Formats: sequence, C-alpha cells, structure tokens
Amino acid sequence: MSRPEIHPQAVVASSAKLGPGVKVGAYAMVGDDVELGEGCLLHPHATVGGPAKYGRNNVFYSFCAVGGDPQDYTYHGERTELLVGDGNIFREYVTISRGTQKGGGLTRVGNENFFLAYSHVGHDDQVGNQTLFVNGATLAGHVAIEDFATVGSFSVVHQYCRVGRYAYVGASTVIVQDVPPFSRVVTERETKSYGVNTIGLERRGFSKERLQALDRAFRLLSRSKMNTTQALAAMRAKLQGSDDVEELIRFIETAERGIVK
Repeated sequence: MSRPEIHPQAVVASSAKLGPGVKVGAYAMVGDDVELGEGCLLHPHATVGGPAKYGRNNVFYSFCAVGGDPQDYTYHGERTELLVGDGNIFREYVTISRGTQKGGGLTRVGNENFFLAYSHVGHDDQVGNQTLFVNGATLAGHVAIEDFATVGSFSVVHQYCRVGRYAYVGASTVIVQDVPPFSRVVTERETKSYGVNTIGLERRGFSKERLQALDRAFRLLSRSKMNTTQALAAMRAKLQGSDDVEELIRFIETAERGIVK
C-alpha cells in the first residue's frame, strides 16, 4: 500500500494517524485523535472527527460529519469516542455522534454498513454489521441496530430501542418499541385519493370540459361501489372521446403495484 495522499487544501490535525493508502480530498477535514485505517477515502468536504478509530476501506462522501460531538445537553466536552469497523460507506450529509459519559462513552459501528444521504446515528448507539440506513433514517441515542437490519427512509427509532437481526423497518415509520429479529414493521398507510387536482389543472390551462370529464372518471373510480375493473369499463362506455380519461385508463391498466384510491 502507498503512503497517504492528502490534498493541499485538506486539513489534517497533527494528532491524526493515517494508515497506508488513505486519501483525503480537497477541503476535507480530519480532526484531533482520529485514526484512519488502511485504504480509507475522504471525498472533498468530508469531515471525520474524534476521538475516533476508523478501520480499513471506509468511504466518506462529501459533507458527511462522522465522529462529531454528541447532541446531548449533558455533554460538556468530556472525552468520548467513536469506534468504526471496516468497509462502511457514509454518503452525503450523514452524521454520526460520539458517545456520552452517561451512556458508556462509546458509539460503535461495525463492518460493511451502508448509510445513505442524511441518515443519522446518535450518541452511544451500537450498530452491527451489514446494515442499511436508507435516506433520512434517524436513530436517537442509546439505540442498538443488529446485523443485517434495514432502517427505511425517514424512519426514526426512539432512544433505548433495539432493532433485531434481519429486521426490516419500512419507510416513514416511528419505532418506539423493540423490533423483533426477522420481522417486517411499517407504519399504517392511510394515503387516499381526493379526486382531481382541479386547481393545478386549471393553472395549466385545462378547460371546464376536460375537468368535468376527469371528475366523472374519478367519481367512478373511487366513489362508486364498483371495483377497479368495473370502473374502467364504465369510463370507456360513458366518457368516450376524452384523451385525458384514456390516459388515466392506460395508466391504471399498466400499474404493477396497484393505485391510490
């Protein structure tokens, strides 16, 4: 492995230790008491703080902030740490906090985890191996995420909760109790259709006649007692000549995941 490559416009603390093959891009920052293992890559503007030890082949994308101070009112500058394993990917704007003294002083991240943009790991959390944090997934403090778990986009996990091995937390779910291993958990879906986007279509120049045809179509689809197949047949029989209704019918007939009604 070659010597570390540090861009002239990067900032690396004198106390930092960089392993062989580490690359630090322009405007990236490596803080005090940081140890970066062999082959780590910091893209431009990435920030890694400490005290922290990062294993081998971790990749830090632009504007992530890994190893920052804990977001906790009781923190007053005490020495706390972050310990990260090998082969993790931290995408843009990911934030990971070090521990607090009251929580044991250590946040831990295992190996080969994938943190998508804007995901957050709070202080004193324990993250296992090969987990997936989808965009905006957020952990409060003192949370445990076990191996192979997925935390869906914009889902939040309450402090002291656990997510078991191989569990899947669906998007936009609020977790306030432990999630058993091997399970799928998702918040109740109540997304509904409220008919035609009348104001938006008027602003786009839709005529009164076009809007009336669409309104009749949506009434057949979602307000009648017919199922979808029957509603489509009724649209064809009663609303012939409307290109907008024909487009609506084609869209519904080609839906592979169903439609919002």
